[in-house]
Amino acid sequence: MPATSETLEITGHVIDSMLFTRILDQVREALADYEIEQFDVGRTPVDPSYARLKVTAEDPEQLEGLIQSLMGLGMTRVETGEASLAPAEIDGVLPEGFYSSTNLETEVRVDGRWLRVENPEMDCAIVVREGRARTAPMSDVPKGAPVVVGSRGIRVRPRDRGRAGEVFEFMSSQVSSEKPHGLIVRRVASAMRATKARGEKILWVAGPAVVHTGAGPAMVRLIEAGYVDLLFAGNALAAHDIEGALYGTSLGVNLAEGIGVEHGHEHHIRALNTIRRCGSVSKAVEQGVLTSGIMHACITRGIDYVLGGSVRDDGPLPDTVTDVIDAQRQMRSLLPGVGCGIMVATMLHSIATGNLLPASVPLVCVDINPATVTKLADRGSTQTTGVVTDVGLFLGALAGELAPEA
Repeated sequence: MPATSETLEITGHVIDSMLFTRILDQVREALADYEIEQFDVGRTPVDPSYARLKVTAEDPEQLEGLIQSLMGLGMTRVETGEASLAPAEIDGVLPEGFYSSTNLETEVRVDGRWLRVENPEMDCAIVVREGRARTAPMSDVPKGAPVVVGSRGIRVRPRDRGRAGEVFEFMSSQVSSEKPHGLIVRRVASAMRATKARGEKILWVAGPAVVHTGAGPAMVRLIEAGYVDLLFAGNALAAHDIEGALYGTSLGVNLAEGIGVEHGHEHHIRALNTIRRCGSVSKAVEQGVLTSGIMHACITRGIDYVLGGSVRDDGPLPDTVTDVIDAQRQMRSLLPGVGCGIMVATMLHSIATGNLLPASVPLVCVDINPATVTKLADRGSTQTTGVVTDVGLFLGALAGELAPEA
């Protein structure tokens, strides 16, 4: 069978971001060949570069798979043509050959018009109806919905440095524990102020280590100062925060003295039982049962939150969404207007949230474990800045910058 070829192009900051290197690596990993037909380098740091690449594979199926991978990095066919649509045959089942979306700005060409794809999100279908194109998770695609198949008639724009680069460029190249943390905290604080000044929301994704490390009061200060607009977490963050509010412990360890207390291992389950008796976290606040802590601050300040459940959860709290698909839907519904995200001490919730967000939303991921912050970027959220440090120290310093104590 003769080899088959296609020409693709890309415009953007493809050199300093190492994007073009990743593109060539992708071709080689697919055991395909390439020819650089044109490469125009931007004259200044703000000028975009342009590259046109001819890729060759042994058969059309191999080439199509490679092209879809390259489009995920922001490349576009020179001859795009029209997008092909096919109906979903069953609720929640996509047609064969469906185009798997990226979190990059995307357009599809239908009936001679380019339609901007609403809500860019990775690993979704693109559904076109009534002159509009939008991403839709597989589980939410109904039978008969017209879904984009193949990769023709699609153009994807690579992520530009934009406002994320303006703020985080000093530490955006790689994850490291050797960055100057005082400078990092000041820059993150500056980015959060800028987000609020633009009228956009700050999303927080937090794990229970926020409570375990004694950073709960710092988080409360940030909430009260207006730097938390939306909180995504699991049952554990809320459970141990409430344990701290009711018993002064987290995982049975006294938060003031750092030592275990007698029968402390029971405190979290007793705290859960107390809230379940009240009916919900908000009802516990209304009844005067819960009077402090992160969840109390969220309720009193009207902060939207989603607690996504897991198979490990005790209780769980009445507020915890135990259906993970429903939790995803609730999280998606709250994302419009988010301007930046701060993810602290939670790998799975950070990755899950990163998967829902467009690449235009800058993220900061803070964890003591370097694997956590690298995995988020490795799974497609390339707009992530990783900070390897103790979350308690980080949140204390950040609250000192944004919400200093009187």
